[in-house]
Amino acid sequence: MDIPIAADFLEKLKSQTATAHKNLESLPVSASILSPKMEINDYCHYLSLMHDVHSGIEKTIYPLLENIISDLKEREKTHLIDTDLSFLKYKKDKNVSVFKKEDINIPFALGILYVVEGSTLGGRFILKNVETVPGLDQQQGVSYFTGYGNKTGSYWKNFLNEFTAYEEENNCGDEIIQGAVYAFDCIYNHFLIFGNNEN
Repeated sequence: MDIPIAADFLEKLKSQTATAHKNLESLPVSASILSPKMEINDYCHYLSLMHDVHSGIEKTIYPLLENIISDLKEREKTHLIDTDLSFLKYKKDKNVSVFKKEDINIPFALGILYVVEGSTLGGRFILKNVETVPGLDQQQGVSYFTGYGNKTGSYWKNFLNEFTAYEEENNCGDEIIQGAVYAFDCIYNHFLIFGNNEN
């Protein structure tokens, strides 16, 4: 594979999603899990919101990509969030639909998956803060943010290899970027609407 072409595309993808990414990170609910004052309730609420994101993706996006990304089954996260919430005795009300667009094609779906897989890298960073909270400091209730553990880097690399190979073969970078921006915007709106922790 011609690395410069892939690198070019990834650079473009990163720069065109930078604003949407920044907006999402600036929301109070996003900031809460990096706060030294984070409480278990904030944490549970964040996990509950991410449950909506992952369950939506696993139901609607994964089926479109099962022949493109070879290890999708291993990338499922909803059951990890269920495990954490169960350990913390937090009852999630109901699932809310985060991604409402119909007629999603493969490139657009890849853009959405790029955002979610990228968040797993950030999860390792968040884990450092989460593990300082009493009740979460014994490797229990943190399986979602543990992600792929010490394989997180190689999982990301494998994803990028298949992701960029598909883009190169199909020359669909613009659609992938649209999907990624759409994903950031949907998650942003979800956090904005449901982000106030009323529990």
